[in-house]
Amino acid sequence: MIDTTQIRNAFLKRLANPLASEVLFDQLENLTYFVKDDRGRYISVNQTLVERCGETEKAALIGRTSAEVFPDPLGEYFIRQDLEVVRTNRPLINELEQHPYPTHKTGWCLTTKMPLCDVGGEPIGLVGMSRDVQSPDQDPADFASVADVVQQIKRNLNQPLKTTDLAKSAKLSAWQLDQRMRELFGVTTAQLVLQSRMDIAAKRLRGSQESIVSIALAIGYSDQSAFSRQFRKTFGMPPGDYRRHS
Repeated sequence: MIDTTQIRNAFLKRLANPLASEVLFDQLENLTYFVKDDRGRYISVNQTLVERCGETEKAALIGRTSAEVFPDPLGEYFIRQDLEVVRTNRPLINELEQHPYPTHKTGWCLTTKMPLCDVGGEPIGLVGMSRDVQSPDQDPADFASVADVVQQIKRNLNQPLKTTDLAKSAKLSAWQLDQRMRELFGVTTAQLVLQSRMDIAAKRLRGSQESIVSIALAIGYSDQSAFSRQFRKTFGMPPGDYRRHS
């Protein structure tokens, strides 16, 4: 059997510039890319991010934090988010949030941040990207309502979450909400709820000794057997086996 880890590590050790991918991301005008250290300081950025911060050279961002280059309150929000990813060593996946544009307006993006660890497994920074989901001249009102729904889902996974109720809170029809969810995440509202529940369940199974019953209750399943069936359907194995193999 080929040792893929050994092959990758051997190749990476030979690289003169481990941040060479930065040049590729320079070609994407609808996406910002960045690498930061454990204090949230920029180590690597693409040109799109530089321009959205009102600068022309990458050197203007390197060594500075989001709080130093973005206007408030966005800058402070971003640095808190960065430090939380590093502190918890947990990724942030497809967070719907607002970013500034060169016109000094704000637009909606899907942001993903992944912790970076040293050889001992300790987090030392993060790598991330933010992808535009609208152009600067589009009305952001629809995205704001969807962002509120996404936050409702995250805060209330232990409660019944019906698409009709979530749509009503956003002043949209269930069909309209599903359409916007598909545009942003490629799934319906109900599918996003299920995905969020299964993601949390998997993280708790991997990172704690919490009972399966407790995990099921925390994500809205009053019946452990129903949770186990859904988990097996999603991951291909029951929760107990998943924990043992993690």
